[in-house]
Amino acid sequence: MNPYKTLEKFWDFLKKDTWEAWLVSLILVFLIVKFIFFPALSLLTSAPLPIVVVESCSMYHNTGFGEWWDRNGAWYESRGIKLEEFKEFPFKNGLNKGDIVFVWGRGEANIGDIIIFESNFKHPLIHRMIKKEPIGTKGDNNFGQLDEEKNIEQDKILGKAVARVPGLGWLKLIFFEGIKPAEQRGFCK
Repeated sequence: MNPYKTLEKFWDFLKKDTWEAWLVSLILVFLIVKFIFFPALSLLTSAPLPIVVVESCSMYHNTGFGEWWDRNGAWYESRGIKLEEFKEFPFKNGLNKGDIVFVWGRGEANIGDIIIFESNFKHPLIHRMIKKEPIGTKGDNNFGQLDEEKNIEQDKILGKAVARVPGLGWLKLIFFEGIKPAEQRGFCK
């Protein structure tokens, strides 16, 4: 049997407008993404999770930067982070629930970077680094720090955010929003 003919037959099958072809295509896409695309991206970025979806409102800024700083700046300034410094931070306007974040696992994270790290929660946290020794973070939209954010071990850091695609992560989130508590569902307010 000629392998090219077999491949051609399979390709012709996938082109058909049937539910069977659609199902096989869907399975094929899943397998390619799971076993080829993500492992290759993980190898390239040195991050075990090269792409993550923001699942909460902890990094959300519901106003413009100036108004957000007026409400939150005192907390940062009491820890030595001034307005001028914060304005230079990556993603100074925060992240929104549903954003897709690309993660880079190489190099060192600095104060102001948004890092992704393992904690005692079900999913990794995505918060801004505010202290280097010991490593500490805070969600821009949180009133204060969680205990899990005050002394993060270096080996718990999965990487830092380097790019984002706004809103596209909702394609994933809509499947899980129904199981969240009512106050955590939907868009950030």
